[in-house]
Amino acid sequence: MSIDPQLRSLNIDIPACPHTLVKLSLMMGNENAQTDAMAELIEGDMALASAIVRTVNSALFGLLHRVETVHEAVRYLGMREVSGITYEMGLRAAFPPGPLIDRIWDRASRRGLAMGRAAQALDLPNPWAAHTAGLFAESGRAVLYAYDRERYTQLEERASSDDALIAAEVAAFGVSHAALGAALCQSWGLASEVGAFVRARPASLDDWAREPLEVRRLLAIGAEIDTALEPAEVPNPQGPALSAQRAELAELEIGQLCDALQRVCEVFAQREIA
Repeated sequence: MSIDPQLRSLNIDIPACPHTLVKLSLMMGNENAQTDAMAELIEGDMALASAIVRTVNSALFGLLHRVETVHEAVRYLGMREVSGITYEMGLRAAFPPGPLIDRIWDRASRRGLAMGRAAQALDLPNPWAAHTAGLFAESGRAVLYAYDRERYTQLEERASSDDALIAAEVAAFGVSHAALGAALCQSWGLASEVGAFVRARPASLDDWAREPLEVRRLLAIGAEIDTALEPAEVPNPQGPALSAQRAELAELEIGQLCDALQRVCEVFAQREIA
């Protein structure tokens, strides 16, 4: 499917998917893909392989033994999580660095890992889609930042809420980061439900209800993960009711959802303390 012509007319560039990630995406879609082949593909890009090994050895993953190669990283973490790190490195490399964009990717790293593990804990059929959805959730903000760094930084600093930021983006650029992020997912060949998640993420629960079940589940897990990993200074009194509504939309038991998220977030908390 081609990118929406209206987005093309805005003259906002969407970075091309790195060649290594194009091949990796095909491997992740193949149930018979071999871990050795995936590791060899990644190790063909020395800078990427080095970044992955460095990331895997960070406190975030809590490995008891230091890994030296991508092959070892795959053995300890599995194909999905190493592929997720590879996509994260690809995203970081595709956009200019800066304080705002570094914060976006730091959140993306935690969100992607947590969503993938939560989906696995819930026995959902595609934890890889959940992981990539978490990584790309705010990717459209990076596109706008790359397009006009100074202007977008000002918008971000002035926005009092996510809704206010979306409105400011549309007023300033003619498009929201959600729409651009969905286009980036499409351009990089991600699963359709990942792009739908990114597009619908800022929308209301009523709008979420119109999405297919697999998208609603990604939306529910993503929203709960965001709340758990970055709790508000003043808790929302409607929080428990919102969680129950999200679980109902996702056709998940609220207790099952909360248990899975709690286990994932406890692991993150323990590693941050360590």
